[in-house]
Amino acid sequence: MSEHTTTATGDTTEGGGDVAAADAMTAPRRPWWHWRQLTRGRLRPALAAALAGALLGGAGVAWQAQAGPFAEDRACWGALDEDAVADLFQGKRDIDSSEVPVSADRVGSEGPSGLCRLTSPRGARVTARLHQLDVRFGGAGDRWADEYLSARMTPLGGGLLGMVSDTRAWLAVPEGCVGRQREDDGPLVVDMETGWTTYDNEVDTDERGRLARAVVTLVNGYMTDQGCTRTLADPTGWLGAPARFTDEKRDAVCGIKGLRTHDGKDADHYRRPLVTAAGDAPVRTCDRDILFGHPSLRLMTVADPRLAVLYKDLSYDGGQRHITAEGDTRRHSRGYGFVRDDMALYQAECQTGDVTFLIRADDGEHAADIRALMPRYVAAEADRVGCGPLRIRLPR
Repeated sequence: MSEHTTTATGDTTEGGGDVAAADAMTAPRRPWWHWRQLTRGRLRPALAAALAGALLGGAGVAWQAQAGPFAEDRACWGALDEDAVADLFQGKRDIDSSEVPVSADRVGSEGPSGLCRLTSPRGARVTARLHQLDVRFGGAGDRWADEYLSARMTPLGGGLLGMVSDTRAWLAVPEGCVGRQREDDGPLVVDMETGWTTYDNEVDTDERGRLARAVVTLVNGYMTDQGCTRTLADPTGWLGAPARFTDEKRDAVCGIKGLRTHDGKDADHYRRPLVTAAGDAPVRTCDRDILFGHPSLRLMTVADPRLAVLYKDLSYDGGQRHITAEGDTRRHSRGYGFVRDDMALYQAECQTGDVTFLIRADDGEHAADIRALMPRYVAAEADRVGCGPLRIRLPR
């Protein structure tokens, strides 16, 4: 097989739009159940889409070709060597790599961004992105949370803000390297995905370990490029147990004592839930009745304020359906939130920063369950994360 290299040239210092367009073209199919009524796609110029497609299509070469942008057997912005790529593909080395280089958005405020795709001739592929989480109302942050904060994810641990499963991984770049983010900004993250998640299966811990190593390597590569001297350690030695489907009692929805649906007949409504494994997790998620890759009902607590910022703007939505809390005054409230037929959300101001409590259904047929669960869920989870006592009142 002959080896060849094709490179794309052009101004990459202001390529935020190009990267976003390429991302839209290469991203996996979004679950139909994500918050369509809250998130509206932003139209991008056709020219930007075409240019980004040309970058990805024209830059694809075998990463072992030792030529052009992938010289010295390195892929994904120079962070992954031949052995690291082979590790992601169970030892296979005939892997193609294409990428949009990391560039900074000097016009807007979206931060650095980059895209890399690794593809095996046998059909397997891995897509990695560097981007700042979008916290704008109606932005992409909620879509990202659908996948990367699911119950299937396990915290990376070791003081790292990141999570991993056997098909997804993400890790925030430490603020000590790139500077402390503004309070209302989302963190800069590297995330990776390998395709559709099959929820019926147990988490493959070997695949999970490969993704954990790779996402740390990519973050270390970016930090080195930024002149940082810190190196993050391989996290596979301290990864906790993966999430498992669990049986639950009628009065302990998602394993939370005293939590019941509106009629208490949980077994008649939902299949066994998948719950984030116990531990020091930035997010605790319970996905119930998972069918064809999506839960009928999700209960989620986002305890890390760096991630809770994803829901800050959204918490002010709701019109006359605002949630209040005991102790609220005209001058100060414990937090903000709303309830409606398909979702309830409340973001509280806690000692450690903002914490988000969320219950979301895939349609409007679970309104009674949401109203029955939300007050007790917030009270129990607030006590667990050190934000209690917190008692909320739902609007009629």
